[in-house]
Order: sequence, then C-alpha cells, then structure tokens
Amino acid sequence: MSNQSFEQLAATQKLGADTLLTLIRSTSSGLERLTALNIAAARDLLNTSVANTQQVLAVKDISDLSRVNANLLQPALEKWLDYSRGVYELATSLQKEVGALAEGQYAQLTKSAAASLDKTKSAPGNDIIAATVKTFLDSSGRVYEQLNSLSRQANAIAEANIKAVTNATSQVAAAAKRTTVKK
Repeated sequence: MSNQSFEQLAATQKLGADTLLTLIRSTSSGLERLTALNIAAARDLLNTSVANTQQVLAVKDISDLSRVNANLLQPALEKWLDYSRGVYELATSLQKEVGALAEGQYAQLTKSAAASLDKTKSAPGNDIIAATVKTFLDSSGRVYEQLNSLSRQANAIAEANIKAVTNATSQVAAAAKRTTVKK
C-alpha cells in the first residue's frame, strides 16, 4: 500500500470515528435531556396526585365534587401538553443535529467522489465511467435535497398539528370548566 493510500485510509477512518463520536454525543445528550424531562414529569405527577387526592377527599358535597374535578382537569391537561411539547422539541432538536451530521457526511462523500473522478478522467476510456458516476452523483444530490425538503415539510406539519391540538385541548378544558361552574 502506498503512503498516499495509507494516508487517505487513515483520514477516512478518522472522519468516520469523529462522525460516530458526534452521533454518540448527540444521542447521549438527547437521552439525558429526555430522562431529566421524565423525572421532572414523574415528580410533578406524584406531587399533583397527592394534592388532587387531598382536594377530592376534602369534598363534603357531591356538587362540589364536580367543581373540584373541573378545576383539576385544566391543569392536568396543560401539564400533559407541556410534557408532550417538551418531548416533541427534544425529538426535533435531535433530528436536526443528526440531519446536520448526515448532510455534512453526504457533502464530504460527494466532494471526495468528485475529486476521485477528476483523477480518473485522464485514463483512456474512463471518461464515460466518470460521466456516468457524475450523473449519478448529481441525481443523488437532487434526491437528497428533495428528501430534506420533505422532512422539513413534515416537521412543519407536525408542529402545526401540535399547536392545533394544544389550542383545541385548552378550549375543551376551558369549556368543561365553564359548564361545571354554571351547574
């Protein structure tokens, strides 16, 4: 193996190792944040459950029970929505990090392939192969961009859906509370 081939192999392996470490760090950070979110949600659920149980046990009249239940519904829905929003934001953040990493890797791959093509063009008969590979790289680049665009659109739709569900749930909880208060 020539010294130049060995250096190229070493550089490729280093790039692969760096990419893997970045991916591991991103994933570990995401899992750490998800664990913290889940622990906070569990702690809040326990505290809220104890407080809610005390409120329900303090009720002396059946009509007060429906009022207490309505008062407990809105905060529970809001906490659930906050938790869901937190999980969604975490997943979106992690997806963006991994997407950026994949995009960088793809750019490096196409740059490397293009450089290799330029070196092989000079050999007789390789111009046809080089043109074919270049066409393939161009096509794969367009496909990659289309997939990226679809991914961004899907994220925008998901975000709009979460906002719509948040608004609808808040309106339903508020309506339920108003109905119970009127009784």
